[in-house]
Amino acid sequence: MDTSESTTEEREPDPQAPRRRWAMDTRPLRRPAYRRLWGSTIVTAVGSQLTAVAVPKQIYDITGSSAWVGAASLAGLVPLIVFALWGGAIADTMDRRKLLLITNSGIAVTSLLFWLQAFVGLESVGALLLLLAVQQAFWGLNAPARNASIARLVPEDELPAANALGSTVMQTGQVAGPLLAGALIPVIGLPELYLVDALALCVTLWAVHRLPSLPPLAGTAVRRAGVKEIAAGFRYISGHTVLLLSFLADIIAMVLGMPRALFPQLASQTYAPYGEGLALGLLFAAIPIGAVLGGLFSGTFSRARRHGWMVIGAVVAWGVAIAGFGLSRNLWVAVAFLALAGVADMVSMVFRGAILLSAATDEMRGRMQGVFTVVVAGGPRLADVLHGTAGSAFGPRTAVAGGGLLVVAVMLVLAAAVPALRRYRL
Repeated sequence: MDTSESTTEEREPDPQAPRRRWAMDTRPLRRPAYRRLWGSTIVTAVGSQLTAVAVPKQIYDITGSSAWVGAASLAGLVPLIVFALWGGAIADTMDRRKLLLITNSGIAVTSLLFWLQAFVGLESVGALLLLLAVQQAFWGLNAPARNASIARLVPEDELPAANALGSTVMQTGQVAGPLLAGALIPVIGLPELYLVDALALCVTLWAVHRLPSLPPLAGTAVRRAGVKEIAAGFRYISGHTVLLLSFLADIIAMVLGMPRALFPQLASQTYAPYGEGLALGLLFAAIPIGAVLGGLFSGTFSRARRHGWMVIGAVVAWGVAIAGFGLSRNLWVAVAFLALAGVADMVSMVFRGAILLSAATDEMRGRMQGVFTVVVAGGPRLADVLHGTAGSAFGPRTAVAGGGLLVVAVMLVLAAAVPALRRYRL
């Protein structure tokens, strides 16, 4: 048999190969079930941001007080934490597809109620806070089931790519959603933002309905989702060092190094010559934009196998970038450092998520994702308090730079002292 032709074809370079090495890894999208879940995330990512803008805007319009806007954040955080932990336990005891259908329906109904109260001109802050608490409770129940389902829809070696795809969409929503909300409010009015979100959730429900059933795996003991099961999840974390370290890595990065509470002060003082409004918008947008760019080029890291080292490196890079931001007097240099921090945050999210899905058994994945949701939601809010206090005491630039350097130091000490994360690989 003449093999000259086949040999020539094998040696012929693939013009797409270099691009595949750095471009986003889209292999998970070849799998219909994951593609449906990811498609529903696209709609939810933008739609949820419409409501995230509309609620504080409406509260401020009613009260004229930023304090009430801050109270709304707290009203949403407490039920999110409580129901994320409980939702993780529920996700380990029932069909996750069914739980997603129930919780997405609840979020959609809540969005309709948001629209109704705005449409009739109720102007009740209490009603808004109550609806926000209910919505965040449903979101807390939803997120662990959604994230834990990924490991059942794609093979293990595609988990980083799947996480990169999902995280990129969510970060894109954080950029596009507020911009879209700002453009739509003068055109269609604030109440209709809630209605658009509710209608978008109908698309999400359709996509989730088409997912396969995701019941507990055969052989899993039948349990009730109560306090005992939540406690069992925390015991599981304490007995698996790599899981504990993945949570600690995010806490270190976010609590010590998330400087968003100081953005308004920096915009009005350090970067005032550039225009306070422009500076504030750029500072808030820079990290999500960097994360999106990191996701678009995720082919450069999504096939890595040393997941622990990727998390350590990403957290250290985040700290260095934040320190650089704190030392920058030029707005554009500062934005560039924040964008680099966003790239590092994307890498950290991808590999921490992959570790949680690969290192935990399926019967524990829901509870691990519940804790993950709490850490992701709570860390930046603790950082707001810490950085706000430090900024008042030492000045904003010193607080930001010091926080970034603390991230680097604490992460390196933790990695050196406890080798489990360094040694973890897929």
